[in-house]
Amino acid sequence: MSDHEVLCLGEAMVLVTPRQGRPLATAHEASLSVAGAESNVAQYLADLGHRVAWASRVGSDPLGDRVVAAVARPGVDVRYVERDPAAPTAVYFKDPSPEGGTRVHYYRTGSAASGLTPAYLDTLPIARARLVHLSGVTAALSAGCARTATALLDRAREAGVLRSFDVNYRPALWSTEDAHAPLLALARQADVVFVGLDEAAEVWGTTTAEDVRDLIGPSVSVVVKNAEVGAVLFEANRGQGAGTFVPAEPVDVVEPVGAGDAFAAGYLSAWLRDEPPAERLRLGHRVAAFALGSVEDHADATSLHPPALDPDGTVR
Repeated sequence: MSDHEVLCLGEAMVLVTPRQGRPLATAHEASLSVAGAESNVAQYLADLGHRVAWASRVGSDPLGDRVVAAVARPGVDVRYVERDPAAPTAVYFKDPSPEGGTRVHYYRTGSAASGLTPAYLDTLPIARARLVHLSGVTAALSAGCARTATALLDRAREAGVLRSFDVNYRPALWSTEDAHAPLLALARQADVVFVGLDEAAEVWGTTTAEDVRDLIGPSVSVVVKNAEVGAVLFEANRGQGAGTFVPAEPVDVVEPVGAGDAFAAGYLSAWLRDEPPAERLRLGHRVAAFALGSVEDHADATSLHPPALDPDGTVR
């Protein structure tokens, strides 16, 4: 048995959030937490009972200590995280505004994680995983990170490991012109792709979920999310027929950040348990709904851990 089922690779950062919803320009107090697309997925998968490792680089600084400790807390394996004595751990700030919602300010240029190169993959047990997961955020950080993302998917393919990719377009990191081709290339390398209908329209100019499927191609399973409406899965190599659609669960949204990562974790958890397509989407929605009810990028979702079953189907 492998020591983990899932390997997630990507940057995690310290998040600074002003208290009482005050804007950064006038706030006197703030809270610190940890956030990152792939580390969020890793933590939710650990909550759901899976053996998962998170790989990245952080600075040899107190913020790096904080990031590693936070990601490890739900049970994520962090042994492969590298420390960089010459580059800092990334930070980002939320800037609440009563008029225009919350804006995000990144300070990740030159971060330890932005120094990732394909050579780092030599330290990772890729072939021992059942799946690897990364997002388009990684490709946006640096040329080395983009090469690393491509190389990870290549190595996983060679090892027969499922490749999961969340498009996760971040306009604060790169323009649509710069992101268009790299994100499409990574999506076409993957086995399963997660993408929001709105971000696909912004980056690729697609209009419908079917347009997204046709653009990425028939050899990839594509999950297109449409916010509060629902999500549709087009399974690979199933022709041009209709996909499997499951509506989103009604939820009172406290904070939308992190819901996409939670959805991906729910879907992948159900895939790891060999659940059918509709159940994968359904668990994705359940975990996303849980995340939408919290201000944290990762909210402890152990209560959603599916019960273990005896061979006769009864709950243990």
